[in-house]
Amino acid sequence: MTDTDTRNDARMSLLEHLTELRRRLIISFLAVAAGAVIGWIFYQNIIDVLVEPYCQAVEDRESIVPVEEQCQLYARNPLEFFNIKLAVAGYTGLILAMPVILWQAWRFVAPGLYSHEKKYAYPFIGSAVALFGLGAGLAYWSVPKALAWLIDQGGDNFEELFAPSEYFGFIIKMMIAFGIGFEFPIALIFLQILGLVDNKTLRSGRQYAIVGIVALVAIITPSGDPFTLAVLSVPMYLFYEIAILFGRLRIRRAKKAATAA
Repeated sequence: MTDTDTRNDARMSLLEHLTELRRRLIISFLAVAAGAVIGWIFYQNIIDVLVEPYCQAVEDRESIVPVEEQCQLYARNPLEFFNIKLAVAGYTGLILAMPVILWQAWRFVAPGLYSHEKKYAYPFIGSAVALFGLGAGLAYWSVPKALAWLIDQGGDNFEELFAPSEYFGFIIKMMIAFGIGFEFPIALIFLQILGLVDNKTLRSGRQYAIVGIVALVAIITPSGDPFTLAVLSVPMYLFYEIAILFGRLRIRRAKKAATAA
């Protein structure tokens, strides 16, 4: 076995691992804090963007509420305004710091990887960030349709007057759930690279994967409506197939390399 195929020779003690973990966590926390400051500064712009799906959901709905007030949120607690600002700033910081958090996570596990596995660092980070953003964007697009469906379930005897904390909690959880769901192929590919998941097992477990994906989506999405269920379940299953394809290509390439050697 060549040097490039071996793991890092430096053996770290438990205390050194904990020290390294603390350093990575501190860097991640500082990145989140810096992002939260940006979220605090641009709070009103972020709120305008987050309220837009609600406005789209109710714009065609007949209501006794004046048109100019139909997409207003109604706070019933004097502390709610400040709490919402803190929450929006915090979530914004977490999202903006995601590349740093992922990089710190990679740097923490990198010493335990083989040299040829470490080359996946930049593709791993870039793909994870891009997929999270794509998932969050898809959630933002689907929220108006999910809201419209949920509002219609109440019939004509109800008038929606959403509180800021409940509404923003709903839309932010949706975006985070979709973002995490879109990390699914990264996790499967990474597990195959580490040898923790076998490609053959993934191929033989397709029928269980479909059921598991639908059940997982039903759990992690706050709305539970059929539209959201389909919008997230379909891409996640496609990602499952992409992970299988990646594993097949990787096995084929390894066999060719072994034959050539």
